Amino acid sequence: MKEIKGKILDVFKRKIFSGIIQIKDGKIININECEVDDDCLILPGLIDSHVHIESSMLLPSSFSKLIVPRGTVAVVCDPHEIANVCGEEGIEYMIEDGKRVPLKFFFGVPSCVPATLLEHSGAILNSQTVERLIERDDFYFLAEMMNYPGVINNDEEVIKKIRASQKVNKPIDGHAPDLSGQSLNEYANKGILTDHECSSLEEAVEKINLGMHILIREGSAAKNFEKLYPLISEYPDKVMFCTDDSHPDDLLQKGHIDSLIKRGLKLGLNIFDLIRVSSVNAVLFYKLPVGLLRVGDKADFIVVDNLDDFNIQRSYIDGECVYDSGRLLYTTDENNELNNFQLQSVNIEDIKIKNQNKTVRVIEIEEGQLLTKKSYFKIKSNEEFISADLENDILKVVVVDRYQEKSIPQVGFIKGFGLKKGAFGSSIAHDSHNLIVVGVDDESIYKVLLRLIQNKGGLVVCDEKQIFDLKLKIGGLMSSEEGEVVSQKYAFLNEKIHQQGCILNSPFMTLSFMSLLVIPHLKIGDRGLFDVDKFEFISLFEE
Repeated sequence: MKEIKGKILDVFKRKIFSGIIQIKDGKIININECEVDDDCLILPGLIDSHVHIESSMLLPSSFSKLIVPRGTVAVVCDPHEIANVCGEEGIEYMIEDGKRVPLKFFFGVPSCVPATLLEHSGAILNSQTVERLIERDDFYFLAEMMNYPGVINNDEEVIKKIRASQKVNKPIDGHAPDLSGQSLNEYANKGILTDHECSSLEEAVEKINLGMHILIREGSAAKNFEKLYPLISEYPDKVMFCTDDSHPDDLLQKGHIDSLIKRGLKLGLNIFDLIRVSSVNAVLFYKLPVGLLRVGDKADFIVVDNLDDFNIQRSYIDGECVYDSGRLLYTTDENNELNNFQLQSVNIEDIKIKNQNKTVRVIEIEEGQLLTKKSYFKIKSNEEFISADLENDILKVVVVDRYQEKSIPQVGFIKGFGLKKGAFGSSIAHDSHNLIVVGVDDESIYKVLLRLIQNKGGLVVCDEKQIFDLKLKIGGLMSSEEGEVVSQKYAFLNEKIHQQGCILNSPFMTLSFMSLLVIPHLKIGDRGLFDVDKFEFISLFEE
């Protein structure tokens, strides 16, 4: 039997007391309230309530090594990205890799593979596949239902997936950016109970009033904590924390769920409310076998120094100390590779746009948001082909289907990156993960595309003269290298992009969402420019 002593935080009784926790066979068998000579604080382990591990560019096992030292003991994850590339094989790959480490992974069945039928993807998970998978004990929920038009309009395939999850009494995650009024009512009434896309308090409260739980997201590109944190005090039982999409350098430098608790404490938020939204609510909502510091629970908890600094000293999972004072107490070996990449070549002539002397539609981005604006611009040029307009920060953006040997690039224009020279791109392009590149000239864009094809995915930067890259051999999404190594390479590429004039904090992450055709308002996919509000493809030129 093990004994852990210190000040114990009881989130249910909302009190902190001195005592001893007794552990046997991975479970808490007794909690004795008594005076002890240790001032450390013991509290439930932290949980990320919605994350796409692939966005860290790390395997689950490597990902765990970055967040366990941050006090995270479990993650609720949607393997949506690898499923879009490699289908069921990709999902199984993630599950098996997660078993190699102590961190608890709770996977959902991806509901939208592909996200829509408006782009080419590497796989399709139809309603029959979803129904078969959701019955398994190792899937805990139906992952985010991004196809909200399909939900509202009673698309037969979408409704079958929802009913399959309800049949086995498993929750359904939502994805409903900017949805409001009657459309939101219809969406929530279908039994979709969470949303992580809220960007304003008004939007969040409307959804809470319809019975939905709000996941406050703080990722590398989308950051909503600052606007949504008042929900924690007002609706502590209806809120959870999540990161959704975070790159490795952010996890190493800025932290994970622990960083949100620190920010909340500095804002004067109640510690019991903060722990509730960072631990308890996820366990109760998703019915997770994760302990919450109660007798009979699994011994999943963390030890911090105090509530002023909230530095993680130790992390325990199933009664075993897996992190102690700067030392991670487990290791892993390298895993096998997995990919799906068919594109063989592209033609530079295909990324040129003939000048029609008309106004072009422009995707306009905003720092920290996935929502884009629709802009219009008359590019002043007497040239035969339209090029970027650096004075007005209008660049060229190109998307290419990677799942066919030959594919014609789709070209658009985008504003907000600030890039002054060169180009950069990647095979991380939500949600089908085709190739996406933004740049100031066709030659640089072409060089980036060629290197992406050569590497079968990854990240690439061209500064006009040199090419720099980060290979992602697992689906063109993840590296088999350790988090620190990937973080260093990623930070190097980011610095190169910033040296070329980019003004965004997370240029790769922002770029990856410019092809996500279910987030308003204007995006570009491998079939062309897409108006999300009208839910239809539109011409690059305004008629």
